[in-house]
Amino acid sequence: MTARQPAVPAPAAELEPIEWASADELRALQLQRLRWTLAHAYENVPYTRTKFDLAGVHPRDLRSLEDLARFPLASKDDLRQNYPFGMFAIPRQQVVRIHASSGTTGKPTVVGYSARDVETWATVMARSIRAAGGRPGDIIHVAYGYGLFWVRITAPSVSAAQ
Repeated sequence: MTARQPAVPAPAAELEPIEWASADELRALQLQRLRWTLAHAYENVPYTRTKFDLAGVHPRDLRSLEDLARFPLASKDDLRQNYPFGMFAIPRQQVVRIHASSGTTGKPTVVGYSARDVETWATVMARSIRAAGGRPGDIIHVAYGYGLFWVRITAPSVSAAQ
C-alpha cells in the first residue's frame, strides 16, 4: 500500500454552500437552529420546560448567540434523573436508534435518535472525512471516541453520502 499525498482542500464545486459560508452566515444559521432546538425542547420535554421556567428564560429570549449562556443546559445527571426516556423530545415511536451507556457510574444515560438525527450524523461524518482529504474508494480507520455504535449505524450512510 502506498502512502497518499497530503490532503488538498476540496474545490468549492465539491463543497456544499454551508461549507464555504462566511462567519456571519454561519452565526445566523446557528442562531436559527438554536432557536428551533430550544423551542422544540421547551414544548416537548417537561423537564426542560421546568428548568427554563425556573431560570426565568423562554426560547423567544434567544436573540443572539451570546444569550445562550442564560439557558440551563442538560447534564448527564439530568439524563439519569429522567431515565430512561424522559428527555426524549419526540414520541418514542419515532426513535429509530438508542444509545445507552453501561451505567458503571450510576444509572445508564440513554439518548434516542430520530431517522433525521442519524442522517445528519452521517452527513457530518462524511463532511469531516472529506475535509481531512478522504475520497470515495479510500480506506479509513474510524477512531471516533463514541464507540462502535456510531460506526455500525453510520458507516453505510457515510458511504452513501459520498
